[in-house]
Amino acid sequence: MTTTRMPVVKKTSEGCPRRNADAAQESSSPVIAAFKVFQQELDTKHDKHERLVKISRDVTIESKRTIFLLHRVTSVPNADNILKEAEVKLDAVRQKIGQIAEELRGEDIFQFHRAFTAGIQEYVEAVSFLHYIRDRSLISLEEINASLVFMRAEKVEPTGLAEAPQTGGQVLTFQVTPSDYLLGIADLTGELMRMCISSVGNGDIDTPFQLSQFLRQIHDGFSFIGNTGPYEVSKKLHTLRQSLGKVEDACYALRVRGSEIPKHMLADVFSSRTTLPEPEEGIV
Repeated sequence: MTTTRMPVVKKTSEGCPRRNADAAQESSSPVIAAFKVFQQELDTKHDKHERLVKISRDVTIESKRTIFLLHRVTSVPNADNILKEAEVKLDAVRQKIGQIAEELRGEDIFQFHRAFTAGIQEYVEAVSFLHYIRDRSLISLEEINASLVFMRAEKVEPTGLAEAPQTGGQVLTFQVTPSDYLLGIADLTGELMRMCISSVGNGDIDTPFQLSQFLRQIHDGFSFIGNTGPYEVSKKLHTLRQSLGKVEDACYALRVRGSEIPKHMLADVFSSRTTLPEPEEGIV
């Protein structure tokens, strides 16, 4: 019985002719080429977004540390050293914001706004808190933006063979948006309320009345915005009213019962007080 052997097909390096033809067609297809460009653009945008998120996280952390440091001014006799240290910390935060400005060079800021808005709001809260402690006034948006100007050195290629490379400077600016400014100021009211309670606990009965008047002015300013402002502002307006109510309760108790309550117990009394919701919040 004889057996027939099947011919052995040797694989060549050329591969399947049909597959090679499809690959050649894909490489020359304008549709595939366009989608490769889209892929590269999306990857670049995603990488930039992730870098901005990391920088914003650092800005948030350092700004919170500055706020915690500034709360110590109510418990020390001389606050100049604390204010200087807070200014140094804010300078470091501004350098981080300079990195954000460098990432946004030539980009549309609103495409990446959600990546760094939390850090910018925290920075506005910290710098406005420092400004109030120092000047007893509200810092403006123009003043904040005026400090966010950065100089970045860049290398200039020589034009001739005998010339050496030169370094030139480029000015970068970062503009805080009005919505980020409003949201940062809304968060500031909570820190001012804590400052009020701390001041009362340390025997300072003048600061709460100053804070009450200042918070009332901020509240009136937000009332003018109404429903025309950002959606997040209306959400934080309720917290602002609660902070204002606690400060006004503290001032009322100081005026009426301040002489009856020992100074070392005032902070505990005020921190345990809760504000009743206003009728316009939906509760009668």
